[in-house]
Amino acid sequence: MAAEFEERRWNRLSETMSSFHNYFKQEFNTIYEQLADGSFSKRGLSLGLYLEMAKRLNSHLTMHHTIEERHIFPILAKRMPQFSTETEAAHIDSHKGIHTGLDELATLVVKFKTQPSSYSPAEMRACLDGFREVLFSHLDEEVSDLRGENMKKYWTLEELESIPM
Repeated sequence: MAAEFEERRWNRLSETMSSFHNYFKQEFNTIYEQLADGSFSKRGLSLGLYLEMAKRLNSHLTMHHTIEERHIFPILAKRMPQFSTETEAAHIDSHKGIHTGLDELATLVVKFKTQPSSYSPAEMRACLDGFREVLFSHLDEEVSDLRGENMKKYWTLEELESIPM
């Protein structure tokens, strides 16, 4: 029982991050798989509501990454090179790719809101396809890097528990 409790403590960051990341994947998949083809109207949504969902995904991911980049990664980077901005760190590089995709999504949302007749399922899906792989891989890699078994290489349990998340 005590060992299980300690493992949960070691995995706290990974579990917390996993819950956020699973939400983002679900949000992305809903926008992509269920609605980007234009079927949002069959589900009782207007184009405007669908575009608000896409805008909200963009906002959620941007806020999440901003918090990570400003408050979490700098702490982790002190001991974990994969979070450092001074190396060719995968997490930082993937954030750049994700932000590029989010910028393109934001541009499309504005275009389709101002010119609703220009909505193109193919264009929307192409945009989402442009950063889906980097996004999903990044979300999974972060969770993996924050698992207790990996964190034990860099931190004591007391140090780990002082990381704000």
